[in-house]
Amino acid sequence: MSPTSQTAEDRWSRFRAARNAALAEAHGWLTLTSFHWLEDRPAALVGLPGLWSTAGGAASVTARPSDGLTDLASGRPVHGTLTAVLDDEDSLMWVAYDGADGQRVVVELARRADRYALRTRDAGSTTLARFTGVPVFGYRPDLVVEGRFEPYAEPLHERIPTAHPEVPGTHTAVGDVVFALPGTPGEHRLRAAQDEAGALSVSFHDTTNGTSTAPWRKVAVRRPRPDGSVILDFNRTINYPSAFTPFGTCPLPVDANVVDAPVEAGEKLPES
Repeated sequence: MSPTSQTAEDRWSRFRAARNAALAEAHGWLTLTSFHWLEDRPAALVGLPGLWSTAGGAASVTARPSDGLTDLASGRPVHGTLTAVLDDEDSLMWVAYDGADGQRVVVELARRADRYALRTRDAGSTTLARFTGVPVFGYRPDLVVEGRFEPYAEPLHERIPTAHPEVPGTHTAVGDVVFALPGTPGEHRLRAAQDEAGALSVSFHDTTNGTSTAPWRKVAVRRPRPDGSVILDFNRTINYPSAFTPFGTCPLPVDANVVDAPVEAGEKLPES
């Protein structure tokens, strides 16, 4: 192996270590244990102290000190009614309860499709306790490929499903990433989203899905060069949170984003 490829593999190893550390955070994606829609009248929810509801564009929880809920913003016990307002697609680590410090379980408030929902994040979850790292394919230098970015004249907005059947999504593509894979004929073309810094994100299906990999995955692509060229490092392909938990609301790829070939790089199916 050449010194250059060894250096690239070392960088990938550091990327993998950081990725596994992020997943293993105390209230990260591996700790989701429930999902509840809020209703328009105060109601108890299975496993949660307090009464929860939504009205007038706000979410509310009513509790007594004996319920053991802590407002994470102030650090004080919830006594009476606490309200919060979110924009659609926003989330808030709202209150916590249980455990020696009273914060083992964090209740996340989320607004999806203009509805309020709660997700619990339990630092004592079985999924987190069993986690030893995401299984991955071995490093493939040949799957670090050069492609080109072809921007659209205007962004393309497409309605898409998500991992939750009651949560619709929208994908905004700013252009196509075009590339060839070794050992496969022709070019592949995938629609890409873009963040404020100019980096691209590509969600896709490939023929390994459902066997060695999750039903869909994504890869980040650095900001295109002035000539439109990009590098796709499929070794850095990762799973969405919904690969680890049934309580995710992760977006599916648009219909066009199918690679009709095996992309045997990056993260595999998580171990059950």
